[in-house]
Amino acid sequence: MSSVALLRGINVGGKNKVEMGRLRAVFEQLGLDDVRSCINTGNVIFTAGTNTDRDLVSSLERVIAAEFGLDLKVLLRGLDSMLELAGTLPDDWTNDSETKSDVMFLWDDADDPSVLDRLTIREGVDEVIYTPGAVLWRVDRAHYSRSGMNKLVGTKLYKSMTVRNCNTVRKLVELMRPQT
Repeated sequence: MSSVALLRGINVGGKNKVEMGRLRAVFEQLGLDDVRSCINTGNVIFTAGTNTDRDLVSSLERVIAAEFGLDLKVLLRGLDSMLELAGTLPDDWTNDSETKSDVMFLWDDADDPSVLDRLTIREGVDEVIYTPGAVLWRVDRAHYSRSGMNKLVGTKLYKSMTVRNCNTVRKLVELMRPQT
């Protein structure tokens, strides 16, 4: 079954530059199959044999550190998890010139409905939904500066998540589906 590795903090703002071809080669060196990347921000789709998620995450983080000299966190999600997430994401949420809609994928230490209590959510500005493994957030770009979610960057909680816009998440799900 297809999985996606979400790498935190690469190719963002000119920092932690990683060339996707080299990154795909790292995954292939670990014996992963059907390795593909999606955009340049650390989304790698693959199929795995017998590796457990915990073993695979550890191996990926170790090999990425050796190959690129970067201490990055890797989060894995399987197709079923991504399909469930995509089903929770409201159909009318987009990331475009009018709205900003993000999926904040959570590591285990932050993955609990009570994560919403740790966020600054401005009524009438932010729309926020918890779903297992992620927080979904939408704001009109005209109100972005008033969003309470702007206070998230740099916090301890922020270090326990990796963010993708909803368009990217939908594209990942599409790429992960078995090709017929």
